[in-house]
Amino acid sequence: MSILEIKNLNKNFGGLRASNDISFSLEKGERLGILGPNGAGKTTIFNLISGFILPDSGEIIFNSKDIVGYQPEKIACMGLVRTFQIVKPFKDLEVYENIKVATLSPRMKQFIKNEKERKEWIDHVIEVCELSEVRKVKTQLLPQGYLKKLEVAKALAVKPEVVLLDEPFAGLTHSEIEPIANVIIKINEKGTSIILIEHRLKEFMKIVERVVAVDYGQVIAQGTPEEIIKNEQVIESYLGKGGAALVNP
Repeated sequence: MSILEIKNLNKNFGGLRASNDISFSLEKGERLGILGPNGAGKTTIFNLISGFILPDSGEIIFNSKDIVGYQPEKIACMGLVRTFQIVKPFKDLEVYENIKVATLSPRMKQFIKNEKERKEWIDHVIEVCELSEVRKVKTQLLPQGYLKKLEVAKALAVKPEVVLLDEPFAGLTHSEIEPIANVIIKINEKGTSIILIEHRLKEFMKIVERVVAVDYGQVIAQGTPEEIIKNEQVIESYLGKGGAALVNP
């Protein structure tokens, strides 16, 4: 069952067609990846879905409702949230306090009735996102790996149905990637549907169950990771014309 459907989405910036008739769906409970080289239009898709920019045409159906034209805060209150490539925590606050701020959102009024319930929920988020050892640390003192996990934790804190993760591995060392990858899989297994953008292809392919490949603002392929890595058009979008012959001589 589709929880999110993108139908014939178009967006122009002057003479640049950033999204060209984009269509794909996200199934409930799925981990979907959007793959493409730099400038392919991936972040534009996230900006359109999350309401930060308005499409020229097309539909964005979330839980059977077209959300085109909704403001980002309304979309978040409905249960569709996103992270950003550049982390922006409240630097003077502790990890626990950063997550608490997220629980004060309008959406959480329906789930949290008192401070005891709030604390229990924050404790749960901290445990799931593997932040227990730094819960009382101010975020300005945290290394990048923990800051990326905190971004996921703040998104999870509002009990989303869908999370859009924009390059969660960017700027991380190999040793920092595995912990956050485990957190992403864990929150998905607990019921949150995920769409992931990432340039670290090896790690990306390990996490996602299905891939939508885009280039020049268009969907060029959809399939499993195994199918996508063998797709000649996808290979050429990364390696240039004739690239497929280099990979599959």
